[in-house]
Amino acid sequence: MEVPVIFGEWWKADTEAVVSQALQTGGSPNVSDAFTINGLPGPLYNCSAQDTFRLKVEPGKTYMLRLINAALDDELFFSVANHTLTIVEVDAVYVKPFTVKTLIISPGQTTNVLLTTKPLYPKANFYMLAAFYLGYQNPRDPLRPSTINNTTVAGILEYQNPGSPIAPTSDKDLPLFKPTLPRFNDTGFVANFASKLRSLATPVVPRSVDKKFFFTVGMGTFPCPMDATCQGPVNGTRFAAAVNNVSFVLPSMALLQSHFTGMSRGVYGSDFPAMPPFQFNYTGAPPDNMNVGKGTKVAVLPFNASVELVMQDTSILGIISHPMHLHGFNFFVVGQGFGNYDPVNDPAKFNLIDPVERNTVVVPAGGWVAIRFLADNPGE
Repeated sequence: MEVPVIFGEWWKADTEAVVSQALQTGGSPNVSDAFTINGLPGPLYNCSAQDTFRLKVEPGKTYMLRLINAALDDELFFSVANHTLTIVEVDAVYVKPFTVKTLIISPGQTTNVLLTTKPLYPKANFYMLAAFYLGYQNPRDPLRPSTINNTTVAGILEYQNPGSPIAPTSDKDLPLFKPTLPRFNDTGFVANFASKLRSLATPVVPRSVDKKFFFTVGMGTFPCPMDATCQGPVNGTRFAAAVNNVSFVLPSMALLQSHFTGMSRGVYGSDFPAMPPFQFNYTGAPPDNMNVGKGTKVAVLPFNASVELVMQDTSILGIISHPMHLHGFNFFVVGQGFGNYDPVNDPAKFNLIDPVERNTVVVPAGGWVAIRFLADNPGE
């Protein structure tokens, strides 16, 4: 039996109004009030016990849970009390199976796990818990903790007694076990989990590289317009996200449409920087100038080129993780680590034998990740 398990968030407000307020003020969006499992907040929040996801199972069976993190910006730990989870697939690609008590899943990622139930009716129910992973505790960080939902969402794994046609009428009829999740900043657990993700088959990993890119990924600021009141992090500025100091501006025409009509000039620039325009200690003290530029720029790749992309978190406005998705491609995660990427020594540690293949990866807080892929999908 296959069961989708979707993690989400819930606000005691109109979510469009939450986004609109953040865009107007340039500040952080209001934090969500609850996490959800399949749209339900569960019994650990006030007045929501009746809105609990219950996974009804039978003894001696194996279930595939298709986990999806649809939360906005939260990496989540997940565990089922007194049960193990066998990881078999991430982002629709098989991995070498391995068994854990707890896993972590990031926004935009999927993970398929096998859960085998107890051989006999256990006369108990079991919490399924999910809670956030922060990754780094940094007193300079204006994004934390005010914009973190530090709550825990629960569902219940509920056994059906094959010897009794009548199920218990409430959770009070049976003991209810709760798993222990890692601490919110347990980077060691997360790094160890990531190291276990390996491709099942022997992948065709690009050994030679035609194009190399080094992207810094992080937060910065925009100046506040003259006629506005801004609530950004520094002296009334506005929050901005940037890659290589470029904050994305929506183009006036879709990329493929501009090619079709021969009007790409003026719609976007083909000069996206392959390296950061300014080099500094990316995970150390931030530079004095935190402003970023704006642009609609692309990195142009020859068809079928082999590409290596290293993405580095920065501490300009605090050290945080960044989920990154490459649309239209799978890629190989060949390396990752904490601190500043070392282009001399770190490539020697890359896994080019059986790296995990996926379409969404996290740039770790205070660290870096390296991916390789073939540019073989022009988007036609």
